[in-house]
Amino acid sequence: MKKVIALLCVLAAGACLFAQTSALSDPNPEIIGHDSAMLSLREVSIDKFEREGAWNVHISPDFGVIAGRLFEGNPSMKEPLAGEEDKADEDTQVLGVKVDFFKRGVNSFTIMSGRPLPIEGTVKTVSLWVCGRNQSHDMYVLLQDYFGRNYELYLGNLGFSGWKKLTCVIPPSPDGEHGIVQSSAYYGDKPGVRILGFRVDCNPMQARGTYYLYIDDLRAVTDLYDIENHDEDDMADNW
Repeated sequence: MKKVIALLCVLAAGACLFAQTSALSDPNPEIIGHDSAMLSLREVSIDKFEREGAWNVHISPDFGVIAGRLFEGNPSMKEPLAGEEDKADEDTQVLGVKVDFFKRGVNSFTIMSGRPLPIEGTVKTVSLWVCGRNQSHDMYVLLQDYFGRNYELYLGNLGFSGWKKLTCVIPPSPDGEHGIVQSSAYYGDKPGVRILGFRVDCNPMQARGTYYLYIDDLRAVTDLYDIENHDEDDMADNW
């Protein structure tokens, strides 16, 4: 009997560990902010990096020089959005960033959009395809919440070769006042956040020579329930 109980405990612990590992490696938008009774999740495109001059790159002149431009290419593992399977010929480029370091040290560089990129609804996750060139630098997404407050969220480490989809979770506000707030009943009816860009914090031991980085297909999973279920005869609180 004791052996049976011990075996059941081991199986239960293994199941819990598997669930935790799965949740960490593959964020599930359906359980983020699960206090919401009804969800209407949609994966939407924020930017496909097809417009020259839409993104600006910067690094401190004390640490190096940086350049950014578009290149022909596409992650082969990327799947088109639902309903856009026939638009593959409109998504043919990626944004490339080249950094020439002057010296090793604690430094970073940014990739900023020419204008804030708004996302409607209650955003659950943000994803980006990245080609990191197997350098152990850390990448963050920079955003503004509903009140215009700036935040940074960890997107992932770039210590991998080839293309990889990096995803970060936008944590729900605990009370509608603190943390990343995406909506408010007191200030209008346009929920969401705005993507400002990205920052790469360089590993001091590997920030030398020339570093290449490529990014593509910025997306978000967002809850559009309130927007899609707005009554046609109900006025919009945006005047």
